[in-house]
Amino acid sequence: MGRVKVDANETKIQILIEGTKQFVVPLFQRSYSWDKKEWTALWDDLVELSEMETLRTHFIGSIVSLPTTSVPEGVSKYLLIDGQQRLTTIFIILALLKDMANQNEETEFAEETKNTLLVNQYKKGLDYYKLLPTQVDREDFIGLIQNKKQEDESQINKAYNFFERKLSRCTIEKQTLKQIIINYFSIVSIVLNKDDNPYLVFESLNAKGKPLTSADLIRNYLFMRIHVDKQQSVYDELWNPMEETLGSNLPEFIRHYLMHEGADIKQNDIYYYLKEKVEYSDTIEYLTDLFKFSSYYKKLIDPNLEGNNQIRKYLDRLNKIEVTTAYPLLLNLYNKLDEHIISESDFVTMLRIIENYLIRLFVCGHPTNQLNKVFPVVISQLGKKYQDDYVEGLKAILQTKGYPRDIEFKKRIMDSKLYGAGNRNTKTKLILESIEKNFGHKELVAFGDLTIEHIMPQKFSDW
Repeated sequence: MGRVKVDANETKIQILIEGTKQFVVPLFQRSYSWDKKEWTALWDDLVELSEMETLRTHFIGSIVSLPTTSVPEGVSKYLLIDGQQRLTTIFIILALLKDMANQNEETEFAEETKNTLLVNQYKKGLDYYKLLPTQVDREDFIGLIQNKKQEDESQINKAYNFFERKLSRCTIEKQTLKQIIINYFSIVSIVLNKDDNPYLVFESLNAKGKPLTSADLIRNYLFMRIHVDKQQSVYDELWNPMEETLGSNLPEFIRHYLMHEGADIKQNDIYYYLKEKVEYSDTIEYLTDLFKFSSYYKKLIDPNLEGNNQIRKYLDRLNKIEVTTAYPLLLNLYNKLDEHIISESDFVTMLRIIENYLIRLFVCGHPTNQLNKVFPVVISQLGKKYQDDYVEGLKAILQTKGYPRDIEFKKRIMDSKLYGAGNRNTKTKLILESIEKNFGHKELVAFGDLTIEHIMPQKFSDW
């Protein structure tokens, strides 16, 4: 991580959050994820301290923050690099104490708790809140502060409900709980130097705890390179739509995107390869391109989103034979189609060539475990040698990659093992459907519910 200049002090929660300041959970952080195990441990600490004859300080962990450039309104803002789960939970409990005081008409306690610990009383807009969780949690958290608790099953609301049940069953005074939290919970506040790279710190700190996915790490890295004033709009317009529509496919999409120019990248190398690519790029431009390619990828995994009937038909056929190894090439071709470098008919022809190549490999018993290396080479050579005719270029390159010729295909289809486990039946069904359609019968057959049946005996008798 290199040397990082820090200002580390042991402090109390009240000192940490009092004054006109705001802790902002950066976009790159994961959402609030503490659950019953962590809530119970914190509650047990509270109960244990409350039962002592003489209160003593109790260390609950560290908070790592980075001061951001001051704003004219005068709210001191800190990026909350580590400790967001702990601090968010404390804010949730304080909001609950405020609400319970209001229910009991203890207005003074409720107002003091809110105005000194939860909000910046005289500030407007988002500057009003002392804590701004990441976007996924923000609406629910603000609801708690504003006495407008949401009814959804978010983790923020689950935490509130958990502590509400605990408080309703115990005899500890609200004032006592508040004093323990703000004056006897001890925390190490680590304030980084403004020149430090907060992402490197975050990356190092998160070597422990719940492992980050490659998508988490990539989001972290990209958004730490974007100015805090632009993060929200970039997140809303570019990142969040990809995350919502691709879901669990997002990491694999990013891998295939990184491969669309001909690289061969393993799953574990996605993050490191992307860091190298983005280091000297404009991050927002890079994200814009990533977003554009995500629209192609959505069509690859769900061909129904494709408007051209022929393209949709052949994408659907390719998906039946599980051809994700060709996705980087297909992304490349989709982009060329989008930029009018190839026509729709060229694209359809190339989809048919890829399907034909894969089916012939299957029928002729050629190994397909090296296809993840074949298609990146195809991408690379198409761009270098065949810019005038991509269709003929694709044929020529695949012929150097073991494309079975007609004579071999005709011979092997007579004795190839087409019936069996795995995806053999899926590929065989595609072959049979193609033969059926080729007859051009007037009566159309619905293939959806058809199955493959073994007509000949498994073992032949003399008869």
